[in-house]
This record gives sequence, C-alpha cells and structure tokens, in this order.
Amino acid sequence: MTLYPIETGNFKLDGGAMFGVVPKSIWNMTNPADNKNMIDMAARSLLIEDGNRLILIDTGMGNKQSDKFFSYYYQWGDHSLDRSLEKNGFHRDDITDVFLTHLHFDHCGGCIQWNKERTGYESAFKNAYFWTNQDHWEWATKPNQREKASFLKENLLPMQESGRLKFIQKGQNSFVDTSELGFGILFVDGHTDKQMLPHIKYKDRTLVFTADLVPTAGHIPVPYVMGYDTRPLLSLKEKQQFMNEALENDFVLFLEHDAHNEICTLKDTLKGVRLNQVHTFNEIFT
Repeated sequence: MTLYPIETGNFKLDGGAMFGVVPKSIWNMTNPADNKNMIDMAARSLLIEDGNRLILIDTGMGNKQSDKFFSYYYQWGDHSLDRSLEKNGFHRDDITDVFLTHLHFDHCGGCIQWNKERTGYESAFKNAYFWTNQDHWEWATKPNQREKASFLKENLLPMQESGRLKFIQKGQNSFVDTSELGFGILFVDGHTDKQMLPHIKYKDRTLVFTADLVPTAGHIPVPYVMGYDTRPLLSLKEKQQFMNEALENDFVLFLEHDAHNEICTLKDTLKGVRLNQVHTFNEIFT
C-alpha cells in the first residue's frame, strides 16, 4: 500500500466562522487573516494505492460551479486535482473508489462535472464508486436550513443517478477488508451528521484523515470549534475523545484544510492537547 497527498486547490474562508467563539486576537496568530478577514484554506485529498484499487478520500470543490459561486471562496494558487494526480503518475480514470468524509461541497464537489455538451452532469471518475453512509445521505439530501447552502443537489443527485453510489454501514466495514488495508472509520456528528474519519495503518503509524473535526493545525485545542458545526457542544465531546485516543496511540493527523501544513503530531501539556510538530507527508512517511 502507498499513500499520496493530493492537492485539489486552495481557497479562503472567513476566519471568524472557522474559529467560532475563539477571539481573532488568538486564532490570527496561527491562521493569519487578510484585510477581508479571510484565511488560507486547502482542499487536500488522500490517495490510497493498494493492489488493483485506487481510493481517493474527498475531492475538493470541483470546477462546475459558476464564477459567482467561486467568487465567494477566493480561490488562489496553482493546485488542481488533475495536476496533482498526474504528478504522482495517475489519472482520474484510474480511480476505483471515492470515499467521502461528508457531502459538503468543498469535500465532494469534484465528484461531478459537466458533460461535454454542458447540458447536464456526469461522474468525474468514470470508473469509480462513490462511498458515503445512509444516514448522512438522508441528512444531506433533505438538508436543514443551516447546511442547505453546503449540500448542493448538483453534487449529490448525479452520484445517485450514476448507479455507482454505495453506503457504508456503521459497525460493518463494507468498504474494505480491514485485515488487508488497515482502514478503520470513526463516525462523528458534531460538524454534520455521520461525518466519517478514516484511520489508516501505514508504515507502523496510524494516519487519521481529520476532515472537519480538526481542519487545520490551528484547530488542535479542543475548544477551537468551527462556527459551521451544527452541534458545537457535541463537537467538543467528540474532539476531546479523539484527542485522548490520538495522544495515547501517537496518531499522525492528515490535515485536509490546512493550506500550509500537510500533517502534524500532538503533545499533552498543562493546558491540554497542543500541536507538537508539523511535517510534510514525506518527512514522516519515507
């Protein structure tokens, strides 16, 4: 098995929304804002090559939305899914499975693209199955008012129409044979219902794709919960439990949304869990 970080693109979000009740005077030290209060964000995916399977975890925003839509998110930089795949010797048609931590547009928008005639939508990965879970699918396709703007029907319904949508059952890992891939899933509900965080055993370490439970290294302190979370007090509880387990087992955290840090490790301090070190992926896994 070989893992590859895949950079699908960079964008910006409001720093206050990303850090909830944490004062700007604090979060600005780790995630500095520009003159519009926007902070740098990544949409970093993870590619797993294992035998005849090539599994992509999350896809970024994609490119099918309008210029007006993208203007809200201040895209920047030169990264793209196709360039990052090509850099590692792959093409999107090689992907056999797309595992989606959750169905917010910045995590699944790249699953679907315009057809050649731009008259409708089609799968952006013609040979891949899309993996989510039934509870989250129901949550996303019948959205509450708070999350409605993040669950876009043009991202979701074409997956179903493709006939290649599959559901993972909680407690039954129907996605992979864990004895072969060492792939476990933690379900968390604070950010959105039934978000899935992959745990992958790789080169004698456990790598956790932290998605929106710990979006950047600046979010490591347990109270640093996003304003986007639907159940922030539950996020606090889930995050504390996860951090305790991460410390106990020396997990390596793969940071999906940190534009400047790929992975990090943790340490215990008198003030609680804090950042230990940040690394590039290759510094840890060479």
